[in-house]
Amino acid sequence: MANVYIIGGHQTDFARNWSKERKHFVAMMREAMLGTLENAQLDPKDIQVAHVGNFAAELYAKQGHIGAFFVEIDPAFSGIPTGRHEAACASGSIALLAASAEIEAGRYDVAAVVGVEQMKSVDSKTGGDFLGTAAWYELEAKGVDFPFPKLFGKLGDEYDKRYGLKDEHLAAISAINYANAKLNPNAQTRSWFMNYEHAMSRDEYNGAVGGRVRISDCSQVTDGAAAVILASEKFAAEYAKKRGIALESIPRIKGWGHNTARLRFEDKVAESKNAEYVLPHVRTTITDAMRRAGIPDVSGIDAIETHDCFTTSEYMAIDHFGLTKPGESWKAIEEGVIALGGKCPINPSGGLIGAGHPVGATGVRQVLDAAKQVTDTAGDYQVEGAKNVQTLNIGGSGTTSVSFVVGV
Repeated sequence: MANVYIIGGHQTDFARNWSKERKHFVAMMREAMLGTLENAQLDPKDIQVAHVGNFAAELYAKQGHIGAFFVEIDPAFSGIPTGRHEAACASGSIALLAASAEIEAGRYDVAAVVGVEQMKSVDSKTGGDFLGTAAWYELEAKGVDFPFPKLFGKLGDEYDKRYGLKDEHLAAISAINYANAKLNPNAQTRSWFMNYEHAMSRDEYNGAVGGRVRISDCSQVTDGAAAVILASEKFAAEYAKKRGIALESIPRIKGWGHNTARLRFEDKVAESKNAEYVLPHVRTTITDAMRRAGIPDVSGIDAIETHDCFTTSEYMAIDHFGLTKPGESWKAIEEGVIALGGKCPINPSGGLIGAGHPVGATGVRQVLDAAKQVTDTAGDYQVEGAKNVQTLNIGGSGTTSVSFVVGV
């Protein structure tokens, strides 16, 4: 595949409540994009095409046609081609795939990708219902309070049934992500209190949300946007030459994977009944990205930014990345493999649980953090010597899965 380079990126502060600030979601897009242009030292007129990832602005903000809002960011964008991409919580990654494909095809040399979601415009119960549309709404979410914690609780139940699952290991995942978030100046929970003991508590301060999933197991309801600029090798080489830097120092997308499983969770589980992995399509997404990157297995990955919408989804990711054999994710937790400073840190940014989860922005934010890691610009949550970082972004209950390997 042709090289696609990542030239600059920026995210908003995920702790902000843009509804309270009385700001429209286009203000989030503008802040993320203008910050990206500044970071990349590019001019708005350099952008040739734009892709926007967004899940449910029609529900949260009563607004469709989200791609067109990119043009509102700067007068120089008037007339450029834009599009909006939706795949539930994987919307940002689908936008990245579309933009990178256009660059690989030679249609454009420079593409902007913005992921955005404004979620704090409604109360938590209404928001939970909106999120239910990422499942098969009529069959899995209609009339159900907070359907997604229940669905991902069932993922934990399936692990428990097949291999056994201890609450202590889920609590450890939560504690690690919250601890990492304290090192991230843009993380939603950077000033929150959470530790292992609190995550293990079973009282009114850590109530059950759905089945075995408790408050400490959940990702956050977040307002936020993240953006990156993707470029062809031709443009990146010229960019590097002008700045007196090596082309090899610019991060690039080395590999990608993308699969879609059946929508209902019970259908996924039925299909994987005799499979080695609980969610085999997620496993294939991960290994496809490694294969395209020329990396034989997870030993070639220095860190992971994964979709921890709930602790159960990160528990699943551990063995699906190959850090352990299927069903033995607990070993990587107990041995410190996934901790910052471990053999393969997971979510040094804090992930969705710690950093926040503005649904349409998450996939873009993951790739932005991966690019920071491999260029040694992640600050206090830098993984020492990171050269290859892999992402996993999931839409629905393991339905749409997208993975990128970012490296230098």
